[in-house]
Amino acid sequence: MSEKTIFEKIIDRELPGEIIYEDEKHIAFLDIKPFEKGHTLVVPKNPHETIFDMSDQEFIELMSIVKKVAEHIKKITGCEGVNIVQNNYPISGQVVPHVHFHIIPRSEEKRLYTSGNDSQYDDGEMDQWRERLSMID
Repeated sequence: MSEKTIFEKIIDRELPGEIIYEDEKHIAFLDIKPFEKGHTLVVPKNPHETIFDMSDQEFIELMSIVKKVAEHIKKITGCEGVNIVQNNYPISGQVVPHVHFHIIPRSEEKRLYTSGNDSQYDDGEMDQWRERLSMID
């Protein structure tokens, strides 16, 4: 049995996560090293390493949640657009071997997706963003 990924530990509540959305099969939480404040990860609870390991149905369901969360983030933040990014295998930039999509709010000042995580939360600010973006009743 392989060691759990950080995402599996968040899903199992073994590690804290600023969760903004959760259903039976998916979870979305704030990235701890955001490109922009509000940067969210959407993760299937079933631990596939890449999209190529998922069934077509699982992928379609995940994409529906990605769209739902992205629309919500755009509405709540008032951002002008979003990057939706997904990497497969380390060569492409995948750091955690568990399928996940990045939703990154974008504004005019910082239009392009860059490779540096240059935004940080001040103490307590991440919790405020979770409350602001939460889709959980």
